[in-house]
Amino acid sequence: MTGEQRPEGLRDRKKRATHRALTEAAVRLAAEHGAENVTVEAISEAAGVSPRTFFNYFDNRDEAFVMIDADVADRVRRAVLDAPPERPPLWAVADAYAAELPDPGTGHELWELRVQVLRRSPHLLVSTLGAHQADEKRLAGTIAARVAAAGCADPGVYPRLLAAVANTAARVAMEHWSSGDRERPVPEIFREVFGHLAAGLPAPGPAAALTTTSAGARGPRPPLTTPQRE
Repeated sequence: MTGEQRPEGLRDRKKRATHRALTEAAVRLAAEHGAENVTVEAISEAAGVSPRTFFNYFDNRDEAFVMIDADVADRVRRAVLDAPPERPPLWAVADAYAAELPDPGTGHELWELRVQVLRRSPHLLVSTLGAHQADEKRLAGTIAARVAAAGCADPGVYPRLLAAVANTAARVAMEHWSSGDRERPVPEIFREVFGHLAAGLPAPGPAAALTTTSAGARGPRPPLTTPQRE
């Protein structure tokens, strides 16, 4: 299942850095002044590029507020496909997501600023939800391909469900971290969420037995089994 992966060249790294600079500038300006008061010219100046360069990356101003890293979804899908064949699909997706969650410091700060911007601008929230749904649908296609490679030609709703669950788990982990559980890194919280999902979401209680999966997540037993179709 693992395919050849082209090493990222200098040009690709520069493009990624420029995109990240533009989205960061857009989010910071919008958090300070309100998204409706931020112009393409202001974003470009803050990022150190020209407005013409801005439009090499975005079709319009609002797109700069929607995604923090345009390459994340592609890397997640590639990681799902490249995971070892014996890795259950749920944990292949969990590993891919955990590797892309924000690092402590700037990553978390930008996520919180972006949440503030979206809450104050409902039209941007709608656009963001649309972008996430499109990525979710593409991820479902990737999951279906992985399951098919393992011999299941008709996985039913499983790919769409797992893709939707992964997005929800990432949001829950980030919100849980943001609400006060900042002693633990977000990827650890995220893996714990997946541990509960893998166990079938049993109700928590004093007698619940927790186990650590091979993905490093804490969750109640029993372990995950891969769905089978007749």
